[in-house]
Amino acid sequence: MDSKKMLQQSGFGRLPATAPLANPYVPFQMEDPPRYEPRMGVIRGTLFPGLDLPFMNMVNQKELPMTPLAELQTMGFALHELALYLDTHQDDKEAFEVFRTFQRLYAQGREKYEKECGPLTHMSAMNDKYTWLKDPWPWEYAGNREV
Repeated sequence: MDSKKMLQQSGFGRLPATAPLANPYVPFQMEDPPRYEPRMGVIRGTLFPGLDLPFMNMVNQKELPMTPLAELQTMGFALHELALYLDTHQDDKEAFEVFRTFQRLYAQGREKYEKECGPLTHMSAMNDKYTWLKDPWPWEYAGNREV
């Protein structure tokens, strides 16, 4: 019997139709939960202390450098976290106002960063010519100057 036919008959690599793949659990968030500051949230992996459930009690204690790019990444993280929260809590007016404030701060920070350091994505790489491949890249060590 060839190996392909044997695998098909044995069911190897297949799950029964009724087999659950996983049973996830995410704690339900109440309205207006406490929030970490964005710099702490990006390190902890969530803006919400109630969802901060470290794997095997391993807690990330590292801090991000105080660079314009790290600040922009932190603000982007906070925006995504708040967007996920607002997906299930559309009526939380305070969270929506914080989200709008972070949107404005992110837009201002991105504009300032791109003016001084160059484009962050292909979407902002258009001037009078295509400049996306212009060095240095944002993540290149020692290729960027401090702003």
